[in-house]
Amino acid sequence: MEIFIGLLIIAVGAFCQSSSYVPINKIRDWSWESYWIVQGVFAWLLFPLLGALLAVPAGESLFGMFAAHPKESLLTMLFGVLWGVGGLTFGLSMRYLGVALGQSIALGTCAGLGTLLTPIFTGKTGDLTAPVIVGVAVTLAGIAIIGWAGAMKTREVGEGAKAAVKDFNFGKGILVALLAGFMSACFAIGLGFGEPLSWASTPDIFKTLPATFLVTLGGFLTNACYCFYQNSRNKTWGDYRRKDLYVNNILFCCLAGLLWYSQFFGLALGKGFLTGSAVLLAFSWCILQSLNVTFSNVWGIILKEWKGCSRKTIAVLVCGLAVLIVSSFLPQLL
Repeated sequence: MEIFIGLLIIAVGAFCQSSSYVPINKIRDWSWESYWIVQGVFAWLLFPLLGALLAVPAGESLFGMFAAHPKESLLTMLFGVLWGVGGLTFGLSMRYLGVALGQSIALGTCAGLGTLLTPIFTGKTGDLTAPVIVGVAVTLAGIAIIGWAGAMKTREVGEGAKAAVKDFNFGKGILVALLAGFMSACFAIGLGFGEPLSWASTPDIFKTLPATFLVTLGGFLTNACYCFYQNSRNKTWGDYRRKDLYVNNILFCCLAGLLWYSQFFGLALGKGFLTGSAVLLAFSWCILQSLNVTFSNVWGIILKEWKGCSRKTIAVLVCGLAVLIVSSFLPQLL
């Protein structure tokens, strides 16, 4: 029962993350770089900090704990900086491919590499058991099927794809999505290095939240540098002075940030219920990302990004989604 609850919590977090780009469509008259960094204040600073504070026992200090583990803290934040590059290119993948296909390719790559590379970088290769490797292989197979559906969509819909996704470019989008997935896997590696950043008395459901904060803090620094550079280059500093837009835009940036952070808050809580299964703990990152892909494609259907496709293409898409769902619990059955 606890395993089911843990997987359900992770699924809820994944659904929230996949929904996080919907509020962004409600933001008015701000350039991309302006709203991206404002939502990042909520997604990568405020909410992760509040989450990390839940892990702090009475009489202890969050930043004091970071200072007591300088090596682990530095490595965790460093991989967060690298993950920030993935976050930037992740947005571009959806610009060129749409929410469904862009998230599918980027998150699929992130799922496989994050699960495989984390134990290698942290020296815990014992986590790479046969069930975990098989689960990753099945996840990547599901992503490949969805990518195939995307290629079929491109051939069938043509200009219709461009209507649903303004800057649609399949070739460029695939390259950007693969880069985004590779760099985004650094988030999982950062969490791996951040495992010692907790207290013995911290409940299992909150143990990874301090490390999560350091990773997102590193990502915020990367994104802030790029966005402020774009503000200067595009002369869009005036966006922040548009007081008439504050209520609407900050509200939707806050909502987008909360929904985005929910995936890692849900991952922390869910892992707290998976402690009885070493396999699912090692595979939890892949579970989260595969569910992100599943729900992002649901949003893609809702946003009519697959409109005009043949039944065969939709059948291939559904097949890929079914494989991803199976991959979420397959390792536990092996």
